[in-house]
Amino acid sequence: MLWAGRSAVEIATAVRRGDVTATTVVEEHLHAISERDSKVGAFRRIRERAVEEAQAVQKRRDLADLPLAGVPVAIKDNLEVAGEATRGGSAVTADAPAPEDHVTVARLRAAGAVVVGLTNLPELGLVALGDSAYGIVRNPWNPARTAGGSSAGSAAAVAAGMVPLALGNDGMGSLRIPAACCGVLAVKPGTGLVPPPTDRWDGLTENGPLATTASDLALALSVLAADPALAESWRGGRRIEPRPPMLRSVWADDDEIWEPQPPQDSPEPFDLRVAYAPQPLPVGLPVDREFQAAVRGAAETLRQAGHTVVEHRAKLPAWLGPATIATWLTRAAASADGLDRRRLERRTRGLARAGRVLGALKLDGVRGRERWSGYGADQWFGDADVLITPALATVPPKAERWGERGFVRNALANIRYAPATGPWNMCGWPAITVPLATHSTALPIGVQIVAPPGGEPHLLGLAAQLQAAHPPVRPPGFAF
Repeated sequence: MLWAGRSAVEIATAVRRGDVTATTVVEEHLHAISERDSKVGAFRRIRERAVEEAQAVQKRRDLADLPLAGVPVAIKDNLEVAGEATRGGSAVTADAPAPEDHVTVARLRAAGAVVVGLTNLPELGLVALGDSAYGIVRNPWNPARTAGGSSAGSAAAVAAGMVPLALGNDGMGSLRIPAACCGVLAVKPGTGLVPPPTDRWDGLTENGPLATTASDLALALSVLAADPALAESWRGGRRIEPRPPMLRSVWADDDEIWEPQPPQDSPEPFDLRVAYAPQPLPVGLPVDREFQAAVRGAAETLRQAGHTVVEHRAKLPAWLGPATIATWLTRAAASADGLDRRRLERRTRGLARAGRVLGALKLDGVRGRERWSGYGADQWFGDADVLITPALATVPPKAERWGERGFVRNALANIRYAPATGPWNMCGWPAITVPLATHSTALPIGVQIVAPPGGEPHLLGLAAQLQAAHPPVRPPGFAF
């Protein structure tokens, strides 16, 4: 049986039961990476030592209790993995190996996952594109298009079936944008749920998982958050405390253990007030009509699932866009601070220079961020439980060496195609991207669903219902 291409839930269940070993699973995924990554460029480093680490997982005394037993995972190369250099998409950063895992990586390993590789991102994770000194991450649906960014390699690796789960982070959409580009799921948790990366971008950035199924995404998020009640939240949009293991019955024979019936694989009905906004962007930022139609399609699917659905007609405040852009650029300047500017990419130098100028003029977006997070987001959101918007405004740009281009071309490319995600970093609210349809260009279309703080279970439950109506598919040439 081929295990590459299976879900994390399937793999972990099989390893716990003894149907397959963690070693076999990891070896098959390393083989899939060797066959597929030349078309995509998702990985900066492939970890052959993962086989030894899988063997160690197989020998663990608590194997039967590990939620991610033997599951191969890919880690974005701006999160520390013990014994590996953390390059952050740059040739300028230090090449010394990290002395210990980032806490999110440590949690994945403690749950039984095996790190098979480090994934590519643009230099310092500053843009929604996938090119760096280590190559260009290409979209598995169309290699002429970018996989998005900045968690480009993580999204492409999941979409191409090289891993069932990947870890990335999101400072202005860096999980949701590449997930939408590549047709996979990703969730940006709300502030405080999951430990953030070392470079927190002043609290804007959150670590989160990417996957192909809502059940995998919920399981990974539960591990990252150290909250087991999130693992099954996809079933009914609420936290579900895990049931204690069943004890052997005093009436059973030696080989018999009474167990309840396994839960159904389909999501359960629940009722939320769902708002949808096909075009929430201010004047001057158009949204592709097919992307708008996908938002309406998602709303209709959820209406048929039993939710109360209303249209949200208000545009995002005109002042929020400039504040978001200013915040992005000033954080770019802070990320580049201390590195040799002469060796940085032209794009990075331009973004950082713009950020320094804005900072010197006190146009750093701080007031806009405080206004939006303090009361603006809540007032604009209204009385809905969740809000559906486009994840992108148009199809991803071409997969080219954008890092060799200047500030203006990169800034315009990012703002034109991916302006819908940043506002929710500005206020720290959770948001998820769910693939829903296929564009006339044969690229996937994703929708973004946003919830107020604490709404991650709602997002996971809605993602499961959308997937039940619109089952996920692999890109052409990457099926198993």
